[in-house]
Amino acid sequence: MESVVTQNLLASYKGKKVFVTGHTGFKGAWLITWLHLLGATVKGFALAPEDERSVFAAVSKNINFENVIGDIRDKEKLQQAVQNFKPDFIFHLAAQALVRRSYEIPAETFEVNAIGTANLLEAVKKLSNKCTIIVITTDKVYNNKEFDYHYKESDQLGGYDPYSASKAATEIVVSSFRSCFFNPKNYLNHQKAVATVRAGNVIGGGDYNKDRIIPDIVRSLLAEDAIAVRNPLAVRPWQHVLEPLNGYLLLGQLLHQNSSKFSGAYNFGPLPNDHLPVKELVNIAIKCWGTGSWVDTSDATQPHEAGLLQLDISKAKEELNWQPKLTSTEAIEWTIDWYKQEPEIIFEYTFQQIKNYQAR
Repeated sequence: MESVVTQNLLASYKGKKVFVTGHTGFKGAWLITWLHLLGATVKGFALAPEDERSVFAAVSKNINFENVIGDIRDKEKLQQAVQNFKPDFIFHLAAQALVRRSYEIPAETFEVNAIGTANLLEAVKKLSNKCTIIVITTDKVYNNKEFDYHYKESDQLGGYDPYSASKAATEIVVSSFRSCFFNPKNYLNHQKAVATVRAGNVIGGGDYNKDRIIPDIVRSLLAEDAIAVRNPLAVRPWQHVLEPLNGYLLLGQLLHQNSSKFSGAYNFGPLPNDHLPVKELVNIAIKCWGTGSWVDTSDATQPHEAGLLQLDISKAKEELNWQPKLTSTEAIEWTIDWYKQEPEIIFEYTFQQIKNYQAR
């Protein structure tokens, strides 16, 4: 049985042209799979996938979409791809998305995340058709003081590490384009609407990136090694990948209908009392897997990572009527279950998880 929300999403996206940057990545691959189920015409623009075991590899041969391999720093190629497609919706997920890697390539991280976004929005500026744009940033855009506080969208932007700061800069880029070129007051003239979304720590099947907790857990469990946990006491807003994607799709639908009301920024994360420390996530993952152990590898000399980060999701709940469907524990269980499946059924299992989520 389809929920009312799912029926509304079908009505909004079926037959519509949707341009997705970063579609070969973890979240992007789940998004294009969901859009396929909704009947959208999808065009993706991204770097080649880094791991043949990824969710993109699992689904890409079984769904319909146009696949463009490119770098969002390649302004001419990106603009040509957008112009040729003339999308109704754009979901911008392409990014250098790893905190620890940003310490190794700080300038490139700013270039990809901030300038890459500017390249995309400049391409949108040249479109003659109506277009709704959702730019994905991160929960780490806030000036995080690491005390017991749930950050809301109006709080000060910041960022200790290059990744977080580059995403805060991305928010400023979007704000400037919205003020100068996509101002809601002049919507009838330009017909462009843009919003940013700030999701918590997203987990789910098919993520094999380096220096992320779930891939690290799965690699260790498969090798029957103790899981090395860098920051066991760090508290994060964990959520299954389908939670923010549901929010992005819902926001895109509403923004397409009413640009002046829904332009702006939105947090997507767990409920206020459902933020877990890393060690609890690891313990739940081990329990779901059926075996395993972990060891504390905290090191004072390692690059700084926030010890506490919590999101206030009241704006999304009140304005979008969105809220999480899965608890943090369920999100971890759904994630580990995905990795336990045999390769030959992983595509069907991915589809089924989306359908199960829609039915909740």
